[in-house]
Amino acid sequence: MQEDTIKSGMVAIVGPPNAGKSTLLNALLGQKISIVTPKPQTTRNRIVGILNDPAYQIVLLDTPGLHKARKPLNLEMVKIAVSSLSEVDVVLFLIDVSLPLPEKPARAVSYLESSSVPAILVLNKIDLLGKDQILPIIEAYNKSYPFAAIIPVSALLNSGTDVLLQELLRLLPVGPKFYPEDIPTDATERFIVGEIIREKIFLLTGQEIPYSTAVVIESFKEDAERALVTIHATIVVEKSSQKAIIIGKKGAKLQQIGKKSRHDIEKLLAQRVLLKLWVKIHKNWTKDMRFIRDLGL
Repeated sequence: MQEDTIKSGMVAIVGPPNAGKSTLLNALLGQKISIVTPKPQTTRNRIVGILNDPAYQIVLLDTPGLHKARKPLNLEMVKIAVSSLSEVDVVLFLIDVSLPLPEKPARAVSYLESSSVPAILVLNKIDLLGKDQILPIIEAYNKSYPFAAIIPVSALLNSGTDVLLQELLRLLPVGPKFYPEDIPTDATERFIVGEIIREKIFLLTGQEIPYSTAVVIESFKEDAERALVTIHATIVVEKSSQKAIIIGKKGAKLQQIGKKSRHDIEKLLAQRVLLKLWVKIHKNWTKDMRFIRDLGL
């Protein structure tokens, strides 16, 4: 296909925490690139997913949730999401329609005021509501911002995503592809492995613990002869009580995190994996800007 007929562009997926941004990214790609948990603020960094087709290439940016931030880590997360608005051709503003309608929808979408590109309002989790409940939400957001389109979807059920894709192709420019056609993300295997381990911590520990943990991949060694990848990773926490919870009684929790992580990592790498986990205390790391930068945020 000629380059002057190919649609190619960048799309930022933004919105409040836990609206389903990562689930939507994975649904559009048809595979899991971004980690997903029921807890808000799971995504800390910008994840790139690349949707390839002979007629188009759409570069999707999954971003951290937009929220009122106070801690340095959270401020950086919001900054990452907002900065994405100036780098793309289209914005998808995703909301969870199963939650109560904000008192002031205009305030919820105020982040879009800094953007000069078309924005699509994506109403996620419509499978949880009736049509009569969705119409007032559409009306309220229609008054709050001049959206280019409003598309109802269920990212979890992959419903409505075909309509969303057609709307994206209508708005995206013609141009050359940004990436080779055979890669679904620009993230390194090391990065995705760290995210998988962090996902298991979110899923297997209580409310406070996941937000106080970071994962550092210390080494990643492939042994082609044995078809084995050996990974050493450190789980960083802020205090000794958190370390004790992560390790668990007789190391049971850490073993559980390791076992579930290894299962997903082996699927990702299509190889056997030897995963070794350690837990280390870095006091108040969520306020340590140097360490936050070292994490790549």
